[in-house]
Amino acid sequence: MLSSSASGIYWMARYMERAGFMCRLLHIQSEALVDRPIAEIEFGWRRIYTAIDRSPLGGIQGAGPEDDYTLVDAYLLTDELTFVRENPESILSCLERGRENARQIRNCVSEQMWTALNTEFLRIRDIKLTDIWLTSPGSFYAELLAGIDRFTGVATATMYRDEGWHFFRVGQFIERVQFSCSLLLTQTRLELQYGELAEASWRSLLRIFHASGAYDRTYSIEIQPELVLDLLVTDRRIPESLLRSVDRTTQELSSLGDGPNAATSGALRRLAGRLGALLRYDWPDRDDREEVLRQVLTYSRQLHDHLSETYFEYAIQGVPRSDVR
Repeated sequence: MLSSSASGIYWMARYMERAGFMCRLLHIQSEALVDRPIAEIEFGWRRIYTAIDRSPLGGIQGAGPEDDYTLVDAYLLTDELTFVRENPESILSCLERGRENARQIRNCVSEQMWTALNTEFLRIRDIKLTDIWLTSPGSFYAELLAGIDRFTGVATATMYRDEGWHFFRVGQFIERVQFSCSLLLTQTRLELQYGELAEASWRSLLRIFHASGAYDRTYSIEIQPELVLDLLVTDRRIPESLLRSVDRTTQELSSLGDGPNAATSGALRRLAGRLGALLRYDWPDRDDREEVLRQVLTYSRQLHDHLSETYFEYAIQGVPRSDVR
């Protein structure tokens, strides 16, 4: 497969996965705006912006979590995270870039995939926040998320099982590892500031991972942060747990085989193995779990870099690296 096609499929999958995460976060946040305490609403905004490593428009009023303060304008923040193209993490921006990657590799994308992706892009492109704000923003995000999930289902049902399929899956899982890990890190850091919101914030985190029911069945309805972390990090029965996502990444990389550069191929697989070992063997015995999550995030970013060097931007003898696309 051409490196440009492989890269296009990989990034299409990553952008669609990212858009789905943002939909889930904003769906839960829009529901909180209706009747939750101010401090809980503010926590939700801080969690989103810290996880994506951005500062909110207008900033946040107040000097610390002990003050009774809120965000300057929830409307503007919702707009920035949904419809503002200039924000690379907004849902519209992710869908637009996912669609552009798909457009450039139409020969690798099934007709049904293109239709599903295009439908969700057009759904959000032609409306503004004013169209949904006074009615039901929660329903809007739920419907958009269902459309993104439909795209993933259509891809699973229709993609030809060649290298393109494996690059699609690798893109999904690497994005899932990075976004999930960043979200878990943010949760553990903010918990120190918002201790009084522990139960509500951890419960909403479980909802983001579709794991609330699994937690209740496995443990109880009483929220214990350490147990929530264990569930979301190491329980492979949770479809989006860190360990399951890392294991699936490793499986898809094995299916791809070696790239043109044997050295980078070997480094890529060793790093994937190291990442899995960190979660399997280090996590249960470590007290500094925030540090483990930081290591996981660092390794996952390095995994992306090695993947790019191995399959997308590999050097060709006699050709300067910057000229290889």
